[in-house]
Amino acid sequence: MQTSQNGSSSAQLSTTGAAFFDLDRTLLAGASGPIISDALRRVGLLSGSTSGIESVAFGIFNLIGETWPSMMISRQGARAARGWAIELVQEAADIATAQLLQSVLPFALQEIEEHRAAGRKLVMATTTPADLIAPLAEALSFDDVVATRYGHSGGHYDGTIDGEFVWGKGKARAVRQWAQSHQVDLDESYAYSDSYYDVPLLSQVGNPRAVNPDPRMFAQATIRRWPVMHFDVPPGVPKFAGIEPQRLLLLLAQPQLFPWVRFGIDGLENLPTDGPAILVGNHRSYFDPLAISFLLARGGRPARFLGKKEVFDAPLVGDVVTALGGIRVDRGTGSDAPLRAAEDALEAGEMVALMPQGTIPRGPAFFHPELQGRWGAVRLAQATGAPIIPIGLWGTEQVWPRSSRFPDVTQVLRPPKVHITVGAPVELGTDDLDSETKRVMSAISALLPEESRSLRSPSQDDLARTYPGGVVPDDVEWASDHETDRRPGTD
Repeated sequence: MQTSQNGSSSAQLSTTGAAFFDLDRTLLAGASGPIISDALRRVGLLSGSTSGIESVAFGIFNLIGETWPSMMISRQGARAARGWAIELVQEAADIATAQLLQSVLPFALQEIEEHRAAGRKLVMATTTPADLIAPLAEALSFDDVVATRYGHSGGHYDGTIDGEFVWGKGKARAVRQWAQSHQVDLDESYAYSDSYYDVPLLSQVGNPRAVNPDPRMFAQATIRRWPVMHFDVPPGVPKFAGIEPQRLLLLLAQPQLFPWVRFGIDGLENLPTDGPAILVGNHRSYFDPLAISFLLARGGRPARFLGKKEVFDAPLVGDVVTALGGIRVDRGTGSDAPLRAAEDALEAGEMVALMPQGTIPRGPAFFHPELQGRWGAVRLAQATGAPIIPIGLWGTEQVWPRSSRFPDVTQVLRPPKVHITVGAPVELGTDDLDSETKRVMSAISALLPEESRSLRSPSQDDLARTYPGGVVPDDVEWASDHETDRRPGTD
């Protein structure tokens, strides 16, 4: 990859559009400045005397984004760099690249790969000086860089800017010139930025994207109906004041807000504190996702739930589930899209939660001691290497049985107890989906109480609680009350 004053490149010309990515607060969670400044200090180009001032400035930037005064100060960077050896700057850039790569947001990497697969040119468009950011662009396999370039003479910077100061309208002009010289159609192109000052850039492409937008960019995106994205959460998940909805809900998952149920949690230490994980639980009740959410609140991490399409199609509820990062599953189509979305989340270091049984068992199957599951979790583990964490749920049907449209919130005086038990990761031994799925379901069963492993005939009342509306089909056999020792799930 070669860069020039206007971002010109020796790469093959493209007529299929390009994808232009801003750097700070777009590809990265915050500013690249602290990392780059530290690298410049390590090669002796900066002293430590300004580190306190820089810390305050970058903190403000990370909080509210670009401001006109801060960018005018950045423009003076060329003067400050006068006399610097270009070789030392490039050495600092190489040092910074490893840490910058670790700061690239996970879903940004996936967005980049989608553009690469579509055959679009990848271009980093940033105010940051080209010499400091070129190694990062190369490490990410970008095709080119459109960035501010400092003038130089005799191997040293001369205190001038060569060409555009690539910011605001200057960035838009530089990108437009790059597109013209590379025969790239901007109407077919994409542009990503957080900053209000990049409105001119986003306005000239056919597919603008506001990423982690500052308040004024958010207002512009709302008025212009530009998609708003956040590269630290899955596509479709919004954020409010920098917080995604699921994390807000986890803050509300407190026992005092559920006086009609008691929770007992065991094995919380088995819930990973970071990194990808596949959470699998048995399915007994509509209350199961809430029980797992309560567990997640104790662990302090969100998870992406795979759920049936009926939930996503429901008015209002579907929008809420999508906003929480839910992954829609339409079992009737046989589509692999849900698993691909789950793989993306896992590769981004997220947790994914699913019920391998797929749906709450009805009738006698609800009481069978052997759990039957689908192989989705195993396939995800084989594809991503993420550990499978089994979760045993017991008693949730006493809170919200399948026969009821709503949970029973009247049990305040004698609330049923929901047991949530987290097991150690399941060790998979073969590539066979069926046998490994049985291994996973056995691991879940091992977390349930002893009574769950006893085969018995349920009473008619027991069966009724497992059917929508409490209506037991005529062809279902049931036992008289005296044949049943006790109703499962009670304490």
